[in-house]
Amino acid sequence: MTTHPMTGRVVLITGAAGGLGRAHAHAFAALGAHVVLSDVTDPAAVVAEVTAAGGSALGVVAGVDTWEGSAVSVAAAVEAFGRLDVLVNNAGIIRDKSFAKATPEMIEAVLAVHLHGAFHMTKAAWPHLTERGGSIINTTSGSGLYGNFGQVNYAAAKAGLVGFTRSLALEGARAGIRANAIAPLAKSAMTETMMAPELLERLAPEWVSPLVTWLASDGCTATGNVYSVGAGRYARVATLEAPGVRFDHVPTIAELTEAAAAIDDLAGAVEPRSLADQIALVAPPA
Repeated sequence: MTTHPMTGRVVLITGAAGGLGRAHAHAFAALGAHVVLSDVTDPAAVVAEVTAAGGSALGVVAGVDTWEGSAVSVAAAVEAFGRLDVLVNNAGIIRDKSFAKATPEMIEAVLAVHLHGAFHMTKAAWPHLTERGGSIINTTSGSGLYGNFGQVNYAAAKAGLVGFTRSLALEGARAGIRANAIAPLAKSAMTETMMAPELLERLAPEWVSPLVTWLASDGCTATGNVYSVGAGRYARVATLEAPGVRFDHVPTIAELTEAAAAIDDLAGAVEPRSLADQIALVAPPA
């Protein structure tokens, strides 16, 4: 009998009724995991696909935008399979509009699902993940890392998930919890208007899911990292800090203007892995 790499593991995926979540569900199930698919849209069709392919799947109709809805999904996973090993925070919505035209409702709705939703789900899952260690994979975006016109709400939420991920990695290390984030490029209504047809063919969600399963696997030790993924390209994204310029007095505007090029120069940049690392950079040399 063949034992798959994730036989017996329980994986909870939000936003799993289609798109990336659906692809993740198939990928984890093919590796032997029990997959719990949570979505505000009934994920029954994806559950049927997974089980027809010989996998183990459970669907939960619940939202991530409330503490209560997230608790329902986690409770269902533990009740059905007795444990929780992996949480994939994938659920998301878009309400695109330039900042000047964005309404409070559009801003709050996006923050509630992307950023608050990750808090809700992870808070509910955390006690179960600490029992034997586990993995959290959050879904950020190039918009959050680099910005995108008309997506200030989405970009802010996705950028928040980077800090959330890195802090979880630090706090979860002692309990054996690893946390990472992916910034996927996958075919969607948005990308279809931005990219050439030949590139879109390589942007199927199935190109993203292998990275997600690897991040949750025993063979991966990464934590606190962000990865760009799409079209067969997999790359770590880093936040760098330049060597900068050190003054021995409070500088004037004129002095900062004169030093601007050196302040911006990334040659010799380093990658702080925590606030403590940044503080160490700021501390005067001994």
